[in-house]
Amino acid sequence: MIVSATPAALPLAVERLREALRLAVPHFPDTAADESDFLLVDPPALRAHLETHLADESGRVRVTGTLDRRLILIERLDGRWVVADLSGEPHTTRAWPARLADHLRLDRDTSWLTLADLDDTAAHYFTRPAATIAALYHPETFPLPRFPLGISDLARAARTTLLGEVRLLDMQLGVTMAYLAKDLVDNPADILGVSATFGQHDLLTELLDTAYRLPNPPLIVAGGSLTVRNEELLLGRYPKLLIARGAGEATIQDVLAHWHGELEREAIQGIGFTGAARGGGLQLARRRTATVPNRNQTDILPELDLLPATFANDGVAQLECSRGCKSACSFCPRGHKGQWSGAEPASLPWMLGEMSRVFDHFPDTSRTIYSVDEEFMGGGPDAVTRALDLAHMFHDARFRWETSCRIEQVYHPGRDFGWHVERAAMWRKLTELGLRRCLFGVESGVDSILTRFNKDTSAEQNALAIRTLSALDVSTRLTYITFDPLMSLAELEATHAFQGRTDLLLHPLPHLPVEEIVEGVRDPDFVAEHTTGRPLHSGISYMLVSMECLVGAAYTKMAEKAGLTGAARPSMGRVDSRYLDARIGEASSAAQLWIDRSFPLDYTLKSLEKVLDGQPRHSVRAARTVLKDSAYTVLTGMLHEITSTPSVGDTDRLADGIASMLDREFDHLRAVVGPEVRALTAALPARHAERLRDQHDRWTNSDGWQLINAADPCGT
Repeated sequence: MIVSATPAALPLAVERLREALRLAVPHFPDTAADESDFLLVDPPALRAHLETHLADESGRVRVTGTLDRRLILIERLDGRWVVADLSGEPHTTRAWPARLADHLRLDRDTSWLTLADLDDTAAHYFTRPAATIAALYHPETFPLPRFPLGISDLARAARTTLLGEVRLLDMQLGVTMAYLAKDLVDNPADILGVSATFGQHDLLTELLDTAYRLPNPPLIVAGGSLTVRNEELLLGRYPKLLIARGAGEATIQDVLAHWHGELEREAIQGIGFTGAARGGGLQLARRRTATVPNRNQTDILPELDLLPATFANDGVAQLECSRGCKSACSFCPRGHKGQWSGAEPASLPWMLGEMSRVFDHFPDTSRTIYSVDEEFMGGGPDAVTRALDLAHMFHDARFRWETSCRIEQVYHPGRDFGWHVERAAMWRKLTELGLRRCLFGVESGVDSILTRFNKDTSAEQNALAIRTLSALDVSTRLTYITFDPLMSLAELEATHAFQGRTDLLLHPLPHLPVEEIVEGVRDPDFVAEHTTGRPLHSGISYMLVSMECLVGAAYTKMAEKAGLTGAARPSMGRVDSRYLDARIGEASSAAQLWIDRSFPLDYTLKSLEKVLDGQPRHSVRAARTVLKDSAYTVLTGMLHEITSTPSVGDTDRLADGIASMLDREFDHLRAVVGPEVRALTAALPARHAERLRDQHDRWTNSDGWQLINAADPCGT
């Protein structure tokens, strides 16, 4: 996709490219550079574009380096090369790889633009290995895309080495498995990187089977949350496969060097392979720290090759401002993500500027960036200052933004009044600086469950934090685990009561000083005066969620000790589990059927909410609330059926009662949602309305109850 820019809007990088082209090919038309504006974010596309325009006018073309230090090399007909750093920084400021020392000689390394002599070895380094990195995806389950941050981070890390070329392919953006298979033949890769997460084991094995059947298979590296969980299984089936156990940046850099013979396989950082120590991804051992600690990875910014295509497909932009988490929740096995480490805030403004230029080409896309941190705030004495600095950077770049945080960053029983006033003031200021919404992992409102989850929070703490946030007008998404295998009936009843509480969501109180809010959330009279009367479940992101016993999680070990675990399910990186109370297990299974039947529709609404602004966004949120209200009605009905079935062993009668209740409620929901969607589609832009209408029609015409992953062939 090429989008021309007007001369007045051209960034300095394009002006520098013009100058480089004139040095390479005298009297070359400036329009060739003008058309390159949008392609600066996509090195393979830029190289192809320049080669087309320079045909018969020059020799070889190389495009390498990262977005902030894009390096263009053009071979002139006289055999010399033009070397241009489009950042405008002198070549002396670049850390040139030692491997180029005897193969590249710059005439003027104190300038960003120079003539140079390159031998064939240097020219080879800049194009080999050819690396293709692919992200897998089930579009039928998740209809709208997210900017593929994981593979985009890897592309940046690879390009810092100035080794080879990286191409990115994402199944969110129209790439099919058939296309990937054909691409392996049409564009043979030296290295194939594959990113796979939960629910994609079928796609992963299909792609790996195809790749390893090639006459000359590439060196293949698989990464992502799923592959780390299933390391032993994957290596047993694909003995030549490499598994990236950590975030991946250091790993991909070492893999490039390994391909050139500069590094032994055993020396590659963060890698798992057949015969390597600490193998066995299906073991249930707890691993808290990544092989490649986050504190050693200071650059976590992405390349933007796929951002234009993401917007063209109505997707959203994502960034990271930190990695890892400071806590150790028992249900989270993702120790490979490492301990919390914040990126350097000073590195953010230039990236936001580059993203802003892409946004400018899509004026109908909401200027919202999703900072997908597990924990935005982190810790330390500078946590508030750092958060406000980041918020100012988003605001100065004219973005609104969303992120995730822990409850104790709002209310902490171990902190004094002054700390809470400072935090309340911070949250109010963050909203003024464009914080559109923040996700908080509440997970439960029952103390015994929170202890089992190792959340280091209490029900009262959650309640006070939710009140504080709502009074400060911080829009929230709350996650909540309704069922877990070790749950008792009393805990389920307490969970139901907490989700139905109407004293937690308060009206925004912008006229009150933060000191009064901090004091008031503990005062029953203050709460009664300012409550919205809305139940908590209206603010829960996804209702009726059940705990999954993920491989490697501490909770899974507890379930295993209780004799509740069963077979491994590689597709989701989990093991089967039974419930201590079989009646709750029956309700959990029914709840998953309820979720899965409506998930694509709900996910579509959630995705539309992300890309819209103003009243259309609020209308979408209201439509989602209808689904949440219905889910709470289902929970109420299931609890009634359970308490009406006093015998734990009488699950057949319970199952029949719950099944009948689900059918009745779904018929009712279908009748309620229809008018909501019709009104909503009338108010949405045409392309969004069509997508929502298609999903609603599919949902309305669905027949029976089926799990999304029920047909997963790898669940053995």
